[in-house]
Amino acid sequence: MATAADRAGLTGLADRAGPTDLAVLVGLQASGKSTFCARCLSDRYELVSKDRFPRGARNKQDRQMRLVEGCLAAGRPVAVDNTNPSPEEWRPLVAAAKAHGATVTAYWFPPDVAGSLRRNARREGRDRVPDAGVLATLKRLRRPSVADGFDAVHEVRFDGMGGFEVRT
Repeated sequence: MATAADRAGLTGLADRAGPTDLAVLVGLQASGKSTFCARCLSDRYELVSKDRFPRGARNKQDRQMRLVEGCLAAGRPVAVDNTNPSPEEWRPLVAAAKAHGATVTAYWFPPDVAGSLRRNARREGRDRVPDAGVLATLKRLRRPSVADGFDAVHEVRFDGMGGFEVRT
């Protein structure tokens, strides 16, 4: 039986990435990052997301980095599921992975502003981001590349059948 990772074309990617990999998801809010992570990466990667921290938590960036460093130090693959829109956000993650001898894989979700706003509007409570927040992220959003220190960059799009298509 094919897994979600198989259907997304991810079978074997983790093996080719190396023994320990840091997956950095990059995209707008409501672009499908968390769903992709849950369906396609959760069986191989530990998840770190600032969205999982308590609302009033302080120093979320420091806390995230401690969790990422802990996974990498233990040799466990870890996925960071935040917007990570620019080098300012992903540079410390790339550096941590390299310091631990891990590979770093970016999963790029090209912006579909109308789609993100539509999906975000269906969210409730804390999960819904003000439209201004999505648009502010768009202004900072940049496609990651190997020049940024990533070992691989995969483009992720919805496949039109409820799943994902991953291009390497």
